[in-house]
Amino acid sequence: MNAPKAKKIDKTLEIHGHKRTDSYFWLNERENPDVIKYLEEENAYADFVMKDTEELQEQLFQEMKARYKEDDESLPYFFNEYWYVIKYQIGKEYPLFYRHHHSLENPIELMLDVNEMAEGKDFYDVGSFSVSVNNQLAAFSEDTLGRRIYTILVKNLETGEFYEDKIENTTGKSVWANDNEHFFYIRKDETLRAYQIFRHKIGTKQEEDVLVFHEEDETFDVNVFKTKSLEYIFIASSSTISDEHWFIPSNNVNAEWKVIQKREDDLEYAVEHYEDDFYIITNEGDATNFKIVKTPVEKPSKENWVDVIPHKKETLLEGFEIFKDYFVLEERTEGLLQLKIINNGDQTSYYLPFNEPTYSAYVGINLDFDTEVLRYGYTSLTQPSSTLEYNMRTKETKLLKQQEVLGGTFDSSNYISERIWAPSRDGKVKVPISLVYHKNTKKSAETPLLLYGYGSYGHTIDASFSNVRLSILDRGYIFAIAHIRGGEYLGREWYENGKMLHKKNTFFDFIDAAKYLVAKNYTSSQHLYAMGGSAGGLLVGAVMNYEPKLFNGIIAQVPFVDVVTTMLDESIPLTTGEFDEWGNPKKKKYYNYMLSYSPYDNIEEKEYPNILITTGFHDSQVQYWEPAKWTAKLRELKTDDHILVFKTDMKSGHGGASGRFESLKEDALEYAFLLKLEK
Repeated sequence: MNAPKAKKIDKTLEIHGHKRTDSYFWLNERENPDVIKYLEEENAYADFVMKDTEELQEQLFQEMKARYKEDDESLPYFFNEYWYVIKYQIGKEYPLFYRHHHSLENPIELMLDVNEMAEGKDFYDVGSFSVSVNNQLAAFSEDTLGRRIYTILVKNLETGEFYEDKIENTTGKSVWANDNEHFFYIRKDETLRAYQIFRHKIGTKQEEDVLVFHEEDETFDVNVFKTKSLEYIFIASSSTISDEHWFIPSNNVNAEWKVIQKREDDLEYAVEHYEDDFYIITNEGDATNFKIVKTPVEKPSKENWVDVIPHKKETLLEGFEIFKDYFVLEERTEGLLQLKIINNGDQTSYYLPFNEPTYSAYVGINLDFDTEVLRYGYTSLTQPSSTLEYNMRTKETKLLKQQEVLGGTFDSSNYISERIWAPSRDGKVKVPISLVYHKNTKKSAETPLLLYGYGSYGHTIDASFSNVRLSILDRGYIFAIAHIRGGEYLGREWYENGKMLHKKNTFFDFIDAAKYLVAKNYTSSQHLYAMGGSAGGLLVGAVMNYEPKLFNGIIAQVPFVDVVTTMLDESIPLTTGEFDEWGNPKKKKYYNYMLSYSPYDNIEEKEYPNILITTGFHDSQVQYWEPAKWTAKLRELKTDDHILVFKTDMKSGHGGASGRFESLKEDALEYAFLLKLEK
């Protein structure tokens, strides 16, 4: 079977006096039968190329699935008179939402069976589930397409009745006022930007809803939330580099919205409430790695902010949790997240001890103010996710739940994790790399190694456990994460030095990390593989243009690869809000810089590695046509006979297939691709 060949229809794109010819621009015509035909041909070709791995894919899928506890359940948490728990049943893909009144010993009450809601649908996702203050009503949201456009529905939890209320085109989130009659929600515009906050009254039509906030600046998105104290409802409007927060009392939906601090360029802040004050995490006053201030509720603006936790140059302050007698900080120092406990009375403080060389820790669900117990999570490359309870007074720790790994073969002592540091080409930094491998795996030029990266939006990829990953670790692979610039692993500057006109640092850090792994004999180029998704797909796409022979294979998941054309089209979801991340190509210096690294624009007639590309037809974050165009152009220009397969899930979006186990088939395909290349 021959590889598909997309037809060429030249389209000239011109800006700043520069012309580009895009022969595959037409693939963005979602309703065009020729587009569907091409995607289906690529799917058929992918199945043909991977046919010799069908048994292996099934084997991988079954062993991945077998590690999961099918009748699993979440750790219960208590809130407003009820214990809440999510359960899964054997043979079912979707969760069931339950609650117990006052005690876990009391009868269990089924609030929502998502399996029933998903019946007959190719895709189904519950975005949020929010219960009214009187515990009688639930507002929940559903997405049946995969484009992250949610419809909010209302259910009476006492009678089981679904109300006629139906709120369409939302982000899915709903926040109840304390009157039990109103909730607030977020609308999306035609580009899927969250831009309006509405107030809905139960029993009325969506057309009657009251618009309470409209964000006209296309670089800002809006959010709505209730403080932990439940006393205030907040609207947050945020860009990449600026925030603005407005609030009303939760018990008065008609109150006038008050602003904390008007937006300013490069002023970021987020708010929580305790007693008479708001506590704010902010970068105000050149606090690059953030600090915490407090300000009176009655006088919340910037001139009244008083430092509570000062800025530290060497430590990124990521978050905080307020209790009546304690203050908990999430701090990141030298890449590792630490939890600091502060006694509000005597101001003594200490850190929870974590011992592994690379790990991830985080504050969990802590809804109760008046408690001495902190719930937190911990995981590493060798340790399954655990939820622990720590008594901040007695300093005792109790394990509440650890992710079970079934199948009878897993023992964490069989795996070794490391963290090493690769020098960067600019000589300014060393790039951290977290690794894990089976203790029987020898590091050598013959050892296969999968290197993962992301490196955008300040999003940090921490070292965490994966049930799925065991399938390659147990087959002799090393798995590594390159903590490259563009994330915030080493603080805010680590992010700033990997965005805008510094974006190439992200790609070069990944390349330098890969070359260091080869130089230190962890692997060789013949057995080295790269993986990235979304902006990580941009990463691996750019990297293989720069260094086409460094990797034997590339896996690009829902890749953002047509950077210039996408960022010039403000009708596409996410574009306007991304200008502070990539730059606005309508300005010549950003256009030229983007053009110099955009994977699609820099494909050349040369050899490329083996490549697996995946996407979802309904993807709202990275439109399907970006990887489709990229594939077509690679087929046209690449001079090698290496594998290039492009798989489109015609039923899903950016997050892949819905359902608990269906997505494992995508993992099985990716791992089968890697194993095929090692034959």
